Amino acid sequence: MDYTNNDLLRREEAFVETDVFAERSKPLPSLKIALVPIVSMIILLFVGIFVYGAEPHIPVLISAIVSGGVAIYLGYRWEEIEKAVTAGVALSVPALLILLVLGTLIATWLAGGIVPTMIYYGLDILSPEWFLPLAVIITSAVSLTAGNAWTAAGTVGIAVMGVGIILGYNPAMVAGAVISGAYFGDKLSPLSETTNMAPGIIGVNLFEHIRYMLYTTIPGWILTVILFLILGIFNQAESHDISSVKLLQEQLDQIFVISPWLILVPISVLVMIMCKMPAIPGLVIGSFLGGVAAVLVQGESIGSILHMMMEGYEKETGNEVINTLLNNGGMVSMMSTIYLVMLAMSLGGILELTGSLETIVKNLLKFAKSTGSLIATTAASSMTANVIACDQYLSILIPGRMYVQAYKDKGLALKNLSRTVEDAGTMTSSLVPWNTCGAFMAGTLGVATIDYAPYVFLGILSPCIAILYGYTGFRIAKLPK
Repeated sequence: MDYTNNDLLRREEAFVETDVFAERSKPLPSLKIALVPIVSMIILLFVGIFVYGAEPHIPVLISAIVSGGVAIYLGYRWEEIEKAVTAGVALSVPALLILLVLGTLIATWLAGGIVPTMIYYGLDILSPEWFLPLAVIITSAVSLTAGNAWTAAGTVGIAVMGVGIILGYNPAMVAGAVISGAYFGDKLSPLSETTNMAPGIIGVNLFEHIRYMLYTTIPGWILTVILFLILGIFNQAESHDISSVKLLQEQLDQIFVISPWLILVPISVLVMIMCKMPAIPGLVIGSFLGGVAAVLVQGESIGSILHMMMEGYEKETGNEVINTLLNNGGMVSMMSTIYLVMLAMSLGGILELTGSLETIVKNLLKFAKSTGSLIATTAASSMTANVIACDQYLSILIPGRMYVQAYKDKGLALKNLSRTVEDAGTMTSSLVPWNTCGAFMAGTLGVATIDYAPYVFLGILSPCIAILYGYTGFRIAKLPK
C-alpha cells in the first residue's frame, strides 16, 4: 500500500487514540469465546464462496453480525460496538480514496491511449516464451523504484495484464506474476511504508532490516522467476501466433494514436512517487494528465472524459480481446471492492474491540518452545491477522508488538522478528479476498483473488522460507551475550 509516514503514524496510533481500544472495558475473552467469530467466519466464507459461488461480501457481513453478537455477550454496549465499527472503517479511508482515484486514472489512461500504447510496445518487447518471468522482473523493478505494490499493479501491472491476455495466457497466471513482482518491491524498497513500519515499531535499523530480508526474499524471488519460466514453457501452446499479435497491434493503432511520448505520463507518476509525493495527489495528477492526453491526443471531449472517470471507459471495437482490455476503469468499477473493504474493516473493528485476535495470538505463543516454533508462530500470527483483521498493517503491528519480549527471552535479535512479520504479513496480504490488499488487487487487475492466489509464488514461498530458516538455524541472528 502507499501512505505517507504521517499516515502510518496516524494509523499506528488510531487504536490507542480511540476510547474504545485505549481503555477496553472488559477483560480479554477466553480462547473458546474468541474463536467463535473466527470459526463462524471461516465456515460462512467457505460455504458462501465454494459451495454457492457467492461473492465474499455477504459472508463477511454475517461474520460481522456474529462478532457483534459475541461482543454483546461479553457485555459491550451497542454504542461501543458502533464506535469500534466506525474506527475500523476509518482506518481504511485512505485505501478507499486510493481505489476511487485509481478508478479515474485507469479510465483516463485508457481514453488517453496510454495503456494501449504500453500494450502496443509491450507486445514487441515481451515474447511469449519469456513473458511470465519478464512480467515478474518488470513489476519488481517498478515497485522497487516506486516503493509500493499498489502503484506498480495500478500502472504497469494493467499493461502487463493486457499483453498477457493478448498472448493467450491464463489471466490468473499473469496476475500472479504481477503481484509477485509488485510485492517484491513493496517489501524491499526503503520507500515502502511496510518496510519502514516493521523495523520502526520493533526497534530495528531500517537498512539492517532490509539487508536481513534479502536472505529470505531473494531466494524466494529467484524460485518465483524459475517457476514462471517453467509455466511459460508449458503454456506456449496456448499462446496466439505472431500474425494474431500483429493484427491486434494494427487494430490498436487504428483505434488510438499510439506514441512513445504517451509513456511519459506513467513515468512522471513514478517519479512523483519516488520523490515521496503522497499516493493520492500523485495518482490525481496522473489521472489529470491522462485526461489531457485523451482530449489533446485522442480527440475526446471534456464531457466524455468526465463521464468515463465515473462510469469507466467503453469502446466497442468488434474484437472481443480488445473490448475486454479497454472496457475498464471508473469510480463505479471500484465500488464492489470498496464495499468489501468497508465490511471487512467493520468486522476487524469489532474483533479488535473484544480482543479476540489478541487472545488468539497469546495462545499461539504457548507453542513457541524453540526458535523454529517461535518464528512459525510469528508467521502464523501475521497470516491470521491478515485473515481476521483484514488489513496488512495490522498483520505487522499486532505480532510485531506482542512478540518482542519473546524474541529477547530466546536470545534472538529483533531483526528476526521484523523480517518474519514482513515475510508472513506483507507477503500474504494479497492472498486474502477480503483483506484490503487482496480486494485491491482483484479490483485493479480484474481477476478474483481465489483464482490468482495459487500463482502468487513469492507470497506463498516467503513465509515457508522464513519458517525453514527458523528450524534449521540458517541466518538466524542472535543477541550479543
